[in-house]
Amino acid sequence: MKRTDHLSWVDHFGLSRKDMSSILETALSKGALFAEIFCEHRFRTSIHMEEDIIKETGESISRGLGIRVISGDRTGYGYTNDPTPERIRAAALTAAAVASGRLNPGPPAPLRRVRTRPGIYGAGRPAHASSLSAKIGLVRIVHDAARFCSSKIQKVSVSFQNSLQYVSIANSEGLEARDVRPLVRLTCTAIAEKNGRREIGFSGGGGRMGLEAFGSGGREAAGIGRDAAREALILLDAVDAPAGDMPVVLSPGHSGVLIHEAVGHLLEADFNRKKTSVFWNKLGKSVAPAAVTIRDDPTIPFFRGSYAVDDEGTIPRRTTLIEKGVVVGFLQDRLSARLMKRPPTGHGRRQDYGCFPLPRMANSYIERGEYAPEEILKSVGRGFYVDKIQGGQVEDSGKFTFSVSLGYLIENGRLGAPVRQATLIGSNLDVLKGLVMVGSDLEFGLPTGTCSKEGQDVPVTDGCPTLKISSITVGGR
Repeated sequence: MKRTDHLSWVDHFGLSRKDMSSILETALSKGALFAEIFCEHRFRTSIHMEEDIIKETGESISRGLGIRVISGDRTGYGYTNDPTPERIRAAALTAAAVASGRLNPGPPAPLRRVRTRPGIYGAGRPAHASSLSAKIGLVRIVHDAARFCSSKIQKVSVSFQNSLQYVSIANSEGLEARDVRPLVRLTCTAIAEKNGRREIGFSGGGGRMGLEAFGSGGREAAGIGRDAAREALILLDAVDAPAGDMPVVLSPGHSGVLIHEAVGHLLEADFNRKKTSVFWNKLGKSVAPAAVTIRDDPTIPFFRGSYAVDDEGTIPRRTTLIEKGVVVGFLQDRLSARLMKRPPTGHGRRQDYGCFPLPRMANSYIERGEYAPEEILKSVGRGFYVDKIQGGQVEDSGKFTFSVSLGYLIENGRLGAPVRQATLIGSNLDVLKGLVMVGSDLEFGLPTGTCSKEGQDVPVTDGCPTLKISSITVGGR
């Protein structure tokens, strides 16, 4: 795959450094110590195919500017999609109102551009610059691969989305940053039917690339369709889930979503500085066996959760959260880092210009261990194998419930019958302590993930090697 370290920057706002300094000065005028401007211009394309026809195509452009002011632990935010001088000034004064007016922070520092991390994006030609017919062609390949996989496949829907996001950030400390972020996603849902029973399969691909994500440089388009159909067909013969406490083996890649939801969110700094996470007082303490190391890395080339600079202008870095079973860090944005007296890690992210940044995951995973996956499976006499997790709910206390879309019985160290509609019930600390075997086969899940937090959605990826949990509660229908 051709690597491209630079996507051409286009200025969609026409704001000079003098203009930005003036806006920042207005935002600081009520006495806050920090102000920031976030400008965004984004192209989007979407295509949806269902019932053997292209049902919908769409193209859109969004443009806007958000201004954040921080005073103590409080955040003021104003934004506009009409970036005229009057509207921008109104947004700056709205954000400034959070401050008390007692301090005189002085003028903002002169702006200096930071160098963003190269090699993150693989789009030699961003997907939005490719023809609509080329994108529709990909959608049809995925559709036909699933639709004609078996006569039992009754319905297929395929969705394609791509975006190209231009962002610029400037703050009162003198930071100025720019980034151009490509993103593409292609997904397939297949429904199989036999004897009146219907089951659903899902698959997808994409990342921070152009259409090469579905060719030789990424995941083959037809393979996405075949995988969705295959999952639906397997589930037609699946048995009901077992129930009770038992050993559970998590598949590599797909099971990373459990780590993301049950552990990763509670290692985000805002939950810990507010003491709402179970980890807030665990820094430096052991919470898992020594074989367990958990990281988040926004710098993995072409991954869906990757970026060259975060939405606060911080250059991201791989961050270790749990090392050899010990909590060693949290995912920091600027606000939490300052309040917790820690350096920012480059995890300040936002959905768009209408939202202020929060500490968020990017590409989170458990590091590979020493066990071959076959050895892990053979160690279980009777248990449950989690192949694919659909989603779940996690409380601040760490208690969770996850739905398993595809699993298997484990009988005498081998995979048995496929299982549908299973549920995993437990708590994150119990799961971490129960990780008794960590595989050597680290993989990442489908590059289609989106994480939601406080109403904001951002693209993410997660992964893990094969894992064995000594005991967890499995629920059935």
